[in-house]
Amino acid sequence: MTTRTQIFSDIDYAKDGKQVDWLYLPHSVTRSAYGNIAIPVAVIKNGEGPTALLTAGTHGDEYEGQIALCRLVRSIRPSDISGRIIVLTAANLPAAMAGARVSPIDGGNLNRAYPGDASGTPTFAIAHYVNSVLLPLANFYFDCHAGGSSLQYEPFVSMRKSDNPELDQRALAALKAFGAPMGLVWVHAHGTGLAVSSAIQRGIVTLGGEFGSAGSVSRHGVAIVERGIRNLLAHAGIMSAASNSPPMVEPRLIEVRNRDYYVLSPGAGVFEPAVELGEEIETGQLCGELHFVDDPVRAPLRAYFRTAGRVICKRHIGRVERGDCVAHLATPLSS
Repeated sequence: MTTRTQIFSDIDYAKDGKQVDWLYLPHSVTRSAYGNIAIPVAVIKNGEGPTALLTAGTHGDEYEGQIALCRLVRSIRPSDISGRIIVLTAANLPAAMAGARVSPIDGGNLNRAYPGDASGTPTFAIAHYVNSVLLPLANFYFDCHAGGSSLQYEPFVSMRKSDNPELDQRALAALKAFGAPMGLVWVHAHGTGLAVSSAIQRGIVTLGGEFGSAGSVSRHGVAIVERGIRNLLAHAGIMSAASNSPPMVEPRLIEVRNRDYYVLSPGAGVFEPAVELGEEIETGQLCGELHFVDDPVRAPLRAYFRTAGRVICKRHIGRVERGDCVAHLATPLSS
């Protein structure tokens, strides 16, 4: 038996019109015995039709999606759509307000907390609400990410391979319709408890993506997300394609297949990269050197790529610990 969510709201997901309100998660603390975490939510509905769930702020230091979804909430009217759009601009609100990847309340990473726990700490309670209340309403799901404070990324929209070939084909069609310069297919599952994995298990056409870097705000990334969301809504049949939309460009299709695509730091120190984003790499090529500033006579440790491919991600922060990802590759999507 599924435990009922603790989160309450005045939002009516079945009501036509535009509603902007808050999801209240009880959170009793010294400064507020009957306090609540107030997570913003918007619902735009016009008649019957598909539902798209759009989320940003799953990681609080990833801003392009947060900005793009705020603009969407302000600008879109019920008359613009047929169906329903549900928007969380700051899904893990405590993390978003702190500008941090994880919640300062419980240290929780919302994108490792699914399917969640209604009786758990705030991060797990939020995941439970999204998983048990919002995802069952959705036909399409887009969870917008960026590199966060520690990583630099080339921008891409992404999908994750499932065990359902028909669902994968629908997701690939949505990925192409999104219109980002690159489209990445995650064959290798990096981590468990992902929001998109819960959506895929429900048979929902699901997209993600990384649209920024290093905890900053990329104007280019924001523009890709804004245009891509409207393209996705048009593809879903929720919104008509804008007459002034730029012509669709076929994205470069790439994939991440296994752990060999990642380079991990061999120790703790300062990592000096030997490559740049977008560079094409050969197997065995030097990724970078690890320096020991507390022991200057110690020779640096070198880290090498274990396979060939394109550098789509590299670490932004110079200090590393053993096991930190310092770069990862992608290769052209195999048929």
